[in-house]
Amino acid sequence: MKILVTGGLGFIGYHLTELLIKEGFEIIGLDNINDYYARSLKTKKLPILGIDTLEPEDHTLYPSRLHPSYSFVKMDITNRQAVEALFHQEKFDIIINLAAQAGVQYSLQNPHTYVDTNVVGFINLLDASRHAGVKHFIYASSSSVYGNREDVPFREEDRVDNPISMYAATKKANELMAYSYSHLYQLKTTGLRFFTVYGPWGRPDMAPYIFMKKILAGDSIDVFNNGNLERDFTYVDDIVQGIRLTMNQQSVYEVYNIGNSNPVNLNDFIATLEDVLQISAKIIYRPMRIGDVYRTYSDVTRLQQDYGYQPTTDVKEGLTRMAEWFKVFGE
Repeated sequence: MKILVTGGLGFIGYHLTELLIKEGFEIIGLDNINDYYARSLKTKKLPILGIDTLEPEDHTLYPSRLHPSYSFVKMDITNRQAVEALFHQEKFDIIINLAAQAGVQYSLQNPHTYVDTNVVGFINLLDASRHAGVKHFIYASSSSVYGNREDVPFREEDRVDNPISMYAATKKANELMAYSYSHLYQLKTTGLRFFTVYGPWGRPDMAPYIFMKKILAGDSIDVFNNGNLERDFTYVDDIVQGIRLTMNQQSVYEVYNIGNSNPVNLNDFIATLEDVLQISAKIIYRPMRIGDVYRTYSDVTRLQQDYGYQPTTDVKEGLTRMAEWFKVFGE
């Protein structure tokens, strides 16, 4: 079985790639290695995956010297011709699309970037999958589609018509486009609404990474809404195990929550991080930011019932593993 993992050098994509390699799948990783955050956090992963050098933007498949079942291609999913050529050449069975312009705050200043990658890039992959006979298209949605709902936990059947950021709007659009392709062409699609993923190789624009870096450096951290926020922090290994389970989906169209179902108050999260690092945080409290939500809380009952999904990593264990990684690879 041949699988394309887009965003393959990103946070979740890299961990998923490692899991699928271990399980013996034939994997092609795709990433454009953009500069949304430090490219070095992506390029550090290439030697670990057995890819030593890359030519600039030539769409060449580079085989791994460590893993015979893995290859990497540097490509942007907004390049329709390149995407179509890759799909025609490789004949993928499953697409796992984790390539997206991430980040709520960045979307407030750069909305066109989100439309380019998350909408145009998404339809390029979706349409190429249809024409190439792909069996299953799995993609990253987001808990942000729920907006600032007051009733919790968030369930898949809840209305998601009020996104409060451009990022959330593009993720809702992905779900709608996937439904259309499932309905029109019987392309099997699975959307996964991720809830606040953290862990080793985590994104440096997210609070766990920012807090860890600044506390270790002795710098102050900005905490919004006096810390009166709740997040359903989900360790990355639990996320990739959930993605792996949904590869066996039988129905034509599904959307699932994938989280920890145990929201943590932000002040409590910081206290746990202080305990793990054995350093007290210097906190500056700030007002609530536009585009942010007050809480995220996943109901993962459907994913548990359909696939036996069960997150197992609590926040202290997850932050301990992340801290061990950060002291070696963090920037």
